[in-house]
Amino acid sequence: MNERDSEAVAAQLVAKGYSLAKTESAADVVLLNTCSVRDFAEQKAINKMRNLIGTAKKDRPDQILGYLGCMAQSRGKELIEKLPDVDLVLGTQKFHRAAEYIDEIISGKREKIVDIEAEAKSEATIREHLLNGSAKTSVSAFVSIMQGCNQYCTFCIVPYTRGEERSRTIPDIVAECRELVARGVREVTLLGQIVTSFGKREKRNEWQAAGGQTGSSPVTRHPSPHSPFVQLLDAVHEIEGLERIRFTSPHPKGYGDDLAEAYARLPKLCESAHIPLQSGSDRILKLMHRGYTRERFLGIIEKLRRAKPNIGITTDIIVGFPGETEEDFEQTLSLCREVQFDNAYIFKYSQRRDTPAADMPDQVPQPIREERNHRLLELVNEIAARKYDGFIGRQVQILVEGPSKKNAARYTGRTRCNRIVLFDGSARHQGQLMDVKIERTGSFTLYGDPAIVGV
Repeated sequence: MNERDSEAVAAQLVAKGYSLAKTESAADVVLLNTCSVRDFAEQKAINKMRNLIGTAKKDRPDQILGYLGCMAQSRGKELIEKLPDVDLVLGTQKFHRAAEYIDEIISGKREKIVDIEAEAKSEATIREHLLNGSAKTSVSAFVSIMQGCNQYCTFCIVPYTRGEERSRTIPDIVAECRELVARGVREVTLLGQIVTSFGKREKRNEWQAAGGQTGSSPVTRHPSPHSPFVQLLDAVHEIEGLERIRFTSPHPKGYGDDLAEAYARLPKLCESAHIPLQSGSDRILKLMHRGYTRERFLGIIEKLRRAKPNIGITTDIIVGFPGETEEDFEQTLSLCREVQFDNAYIFKYSQRRDTPAADMPDQVPQPIREERNHRLLELVNEIAARKYDGFIGRQVQILVEGPSKKNAARYTGRTRCNRIVLFDGSARHQGQLMDVKIERTGSFTLYGDPAIVGV
């Protein structure tokens, strides 16, 4: 999501005549888009800014430095008080104001700008796409469909930095996707903090405006039996020239029967799902305010694999949440063994200020968090390696994205279940759907033999 926000800000600046600088030292403007999910991310952003002040801005005193995003939202003016050389602090509903404010600072109209106020309809302002920063078209693009979060997990600062859920309209999103396809995009990834909550707040408001009462039968103007998110998937699926649809990041509570069935019903919807688990213990899930149980999570996995047996499933897990015992952690390990995730992003619990979990008793000591992180990572890697080895000798379809970042002689693409494939190719392959036979594996990477690549 931060990557998408950054791209939109860069595209807005390019549209106003700015160009992308090759280095920080050569730039007239440097903006850091920040994250507040973990303390480590905030400290990294502060240290990065200090380095910029001590190097690039030292040689270029007129260079403009700014913070964007979640840390900017939560700390606001405090950032300029702490680092007086910072010129701009923009909150999460103000990305679209960046170019305007930079012009004001450069022209001398304003010296320092801090804007973290809420703004109506900000969810519809992240529309611009840079597409790799040049005239060359990208194959895949992110599309922001909503902002905010209403879940209020006890460990998470996001609802306080991103605000309540606010969704764009389906016609507006479809129009953006059509524009991207016209520019050569073949795959879109729909983005939201809890993407499966798309349209629920608006649907509830519509129902209330139509006279619905809490506890009564809902009055709705939606003729479809599907949730708003599945209705959006149906609409995007109709776009001619679009080959693939992905989405991230959902919440287990959003996986109703209609979404599971959509995987089997919509050919363009890729069979991959990133479903944050966070813990395998019902006791910890309740403390986290996650709203589901271990049994419910396993039921979702069963439904998805029934709809698409080869679906790729990844997850997020937090270790060392306050009060987590060895027994709780063992339940997480056992669930991972049962589900056999293709990969998992593991986070050591990080206290975030103003969140309920930060003040919970029985904070887990850091050495125990480290040890549990190591044990879980070993298990996840072991399962993933075995599953990747299972691809050897198989033929898979990939969408070729372009040259590898590490080796320009190799090209990279992704399978429908979201595994990276490298092969020896050329520019003519970019944007193509290709069948590749997998010859070997690396660390979370598959390799196709160029002699067996079919176009």
